[in-house]
Amino acid sequence: MIHPSYVELMEKVNENVEVGEEPVVNSRYTIVAATAKRARQIIDGADPLIKYQKGDKPLSIAVNELNDGAIKILNEEVNN
Repeated sequence: MIHPSYVELMEKVNENVEVGEEPVVNSRYTIVAATAKRARQIIDGADPLIKYQKGDKPLSIAVNELNDGAIKILNEEVNN
């Protein structure tokens, strides 16, 4: 099993959302898209924002960055 799971990542990303507010992440797709985008940045030369083991793949690093709070997924309203 992959750790952290999608559910754990969604909970982590949405943990600061106030009651009654719309969550930042509503679907697994958002998690997948965000981590894939960050993994591509790492592949293209961006420095990882967390400590990692030699041999860790860019996607694993991106997932761990999200789980550790080193990167954030912005609400679509913020991006527009």
